[in-house]
Amino acid sequence: MTVPATDTPGRPSPEPAYRILLIEDDQADALLVEELLQDTGLRFELTTRTTLAEARTELAARAIDCILLDLHLPDGSGTETIAAVRELAPHTAVIVFTGLSETQAGAEAMAAGAQDYLVKGKVEADLLHRTVRYAVYRSQTEHATAEAQKARLHAEENARLERGLLPQPILDTSTVTVTTRYLPSAERALLGGDFLDVVESDDGLLHAVVGDVSGHGPDAAAVGVCLRIAWRSLVLGGHRGPDLLHLMERILIAECGPQPLFATCTLLTLDQNAATATLYLAGHHEPLLTTTEGTRELVAVHGMALGIAPKLGTWPATVIPLPAAGALTLYTDGLTEGHNGSNTERLGVEGLLALIRGLPPTDPAAHVDRLISDTQALNAGRHTDDLAVLRIDWDNRLLIRAPSAQGGPRPAS
Repeated sequence: MTVPATDTPGRPSPEPAYRILLIEDDQADALLVEELLQDTGLRFELTTRTTLAEARTELAARAIDCILLDLHLPDGSGTETIAAVRELAPHTAVIVFTGLSETQAGAEAMAAGAQDYLVKGKVEADLLHRTVRYAVYRSQTEHATAEAQKARLHAEENARLERGLLPQPILDTSTVTVTTRYLPSAERALLGGDFLDVVESDDGLLHAVVGDVSGHGPDAAAVGVCLRIAWRSLVLGGHRGPDLLHLMERILIAECGPQPLFATCTLLTLDQNAATATLYLAGHHEPLLTTTEGTRELVAVHGMALGIAPKLGTWPATVIPLPAAGALTLYTDGLTEGHNGSNTERLGVEGLLALIRGLPPTDPAAHVDRLISDTQALNAGRHTDDLAVLRIDWDNRLLIRAPSAQGGPRPAS
């Protein structure tokens, strides 16, 4: 039997109706409970079942807020019925009905997992009203607390793992400042499909990479981490340019397996002695160059994204002459593909450059933070994508041109 939710005429309904399941095989007791519920003033929808088997079917079919349970049923009795109900509906409030002679049954029921108990023959409408509301509130609070604790522990475990996978730059020079920012699109995640890294090799050259694996989620993040670690290992092992990109493509294909993923990236080598930057673009956009005259997008030759046509890609080099002091900014398209404040237009590179022109002079870290903040404000959450930014600032005026023992430039004293 199901009694639909009812409202008291002329009164507002500040709370939703309680979905109550009464498991009681005595028709007289079931009728009494229904009448008491009518007198409580609660909005409720009552369903009555006479056995645990019938209750099992009902609980499997829909959500219930509160179970009113008799401890003596044709197919179960005592605390075993509570255990059976809790197994069926672990997050639903359970209120047990005990008999007058069962002095310990209530305490045993609470110990077995019930939120509360009521003694048959001593239940009044006000008591039932308070008990139902408190039991439901307590059950929901316990469930929310348990879920929050589980989420917190899971987040802490993921954070420890992901922090270990985020890159720490390997730099020996004191004349270069590296600023990195990484924002995955997934909420509460530390890693996404974008990747970045920067290392200084033994010859004093500074090498950087920024890349973007297609797709989102843990699969793209795993491939991005793999490519970043592979890039660092290969660079430190002496691989450069097209050779390095071919090896990264082989690793990408091996790691993706049957998944149709590809990756774009920009490789950069900064030679402070020669005052040049060498670029290799694999399906990625050009970096930005900042000088005393302002910021502009570099012009460079493009190559194919990794994984699009395995073994067929070519990646020509572009050598850029650099001023004595300046900055190069490498980034993924999460910085430019958001909206520009309108409902239809994307920010794009021109919009990004316009934002940069409006930023006040400041240190590199504050500049990158302000730029990301402004782009996100314009986008207003309408487009979500991973975001990686790597800015390299240098000042060759601090260098002594004579090479050091390792072959690289030495900082001025």
